[in-house]
Amino acid sequence: MAGPAFRAAAVRVRVPASSANLGPGFDAFGLALGLYDDVVVRVADSGLNIDIAGEGADTLPRDETHLLVRSMRTAFDLMGGQPRGLEVVCANRIPHGRGLGSSSAAICAGIVAARAVTIGGEGRLDDTALLELATEIEGHPDNVAACLLGGFTLAWMDGGSAKAIRMEPAESIVPVVFVPSKPVLTETARGLLPRNVPHVDAAVNAGRAALLVEALTRRPELLLPATEDRLHQEYRSPAMPASVALVNRLRADGIPAVISGAGPTVLALVDNGAADKVAQLAGEGWAANRLALDAAGASVLPLGTQGG
Repeated sequence: MAGPAFRAAAVRVRVPASSANLGPGFDAFGLALGLYDDVVVRVADSGLNIDIAGEGADTLPRDETHLLVRSMRTAFDLMGGQPRGLEVVCANRIPHGRGLGSSSAAICAGIVAARAVTIGGEGRLDDTALLELATEIEGHPDNVAACLLGGFTLAWMDGGSAKAIRMEPAESIVPVVFVPSKPVLTETARGLLPRNVPHVDAAVNAGRAALLVEALTRRPELLLPATEDRLHQEYRSPAMPASVALVNRLRADGIPAVISGAGPTVLALVDNGAADKVAQLAGEGWAANRLALDAAGASVLPLGTQGG
C-alpha cells in the first residue's frame, strides 16, 4: 500500500463521555453520555503544536506523550505513514480520573481524527479496525465501544479480537452523574478487586447483567434490580467510601445507582420526571449533572458546530 496523502483542511471530531460496568456488566457494558470532548486537527508543514482548553488544561502534556497524540500516531502508522506536522486543539469537558471514560475519549478522538485527515482513511482503517485499535491502546473494550458507537454497548474479546454490539437505550432513561472533587486512579480501583469471588455472587451478577439488557432497552422499571452488583463495587469501597455510600443510599431510596466505571463518579439512571429531584440528593462535595444519552458516538463534525 502506498503511503497516505492528507487533507489540507482541518477536521473536527467530537467524542462522548461513557460509563462502563453499569453495575453487573463488569468490563462488558458501556453507555455513551451527552458530555463531550472536541478536537480540531490540521496537518501542518512540520512539528507538533497542541492547545488545550477545559479539563486538563493545566496538567496534560503538550508533546508526543499526550494520549490523544500517541493514539493518532499509532493510527497513522497503521494507515501507512505519518504527516509532516500536526496542529491539535482540544476542548475538554469530560472530567479526568472520575470514571467517565476520559482516556477512552482521548483515544477515540485521536484515531478518528487521524482517519479523518487521511485521504481514503476509511479504506485503510475501517470501523472494525477502529474498535480493535482503540481496545489495544486502552486495554479493554467497554468504554471505547460506547465512545465509538454511542448508545448502550456490549463488548467482549473473541480470540484476542475486540467485538461490540450497539443497542438503543430506552428514550425515557435520563442519566444523572454525581462527580466528586477528587479523582481515583483506575489502577488503584482495579488493584482492590479479589482474584476469586464466591460462586453465588458470580451467578447473581450473570442474571442481573442479562436483566440489565432488557431494563435499559425496553423495561426501565426493572433498572433497580437489574443494576445490582456483587463483583466490584463494594470491593472498591476503601478507595471511594463516599461514592459507595452514596450508591447504597440512593438504592435504599429506590433509585437505580451504580459506580460509573472504576469510579468515583456515581451514575443514577432515572426517568425524566425524577431527574431534577434526584440531582439534588447528593449534598455538598458533589457536582450533580443531568445528562442526555448520546446516540451518535464519535463523530466528525463541521468546524462551525457549537459545543455541547
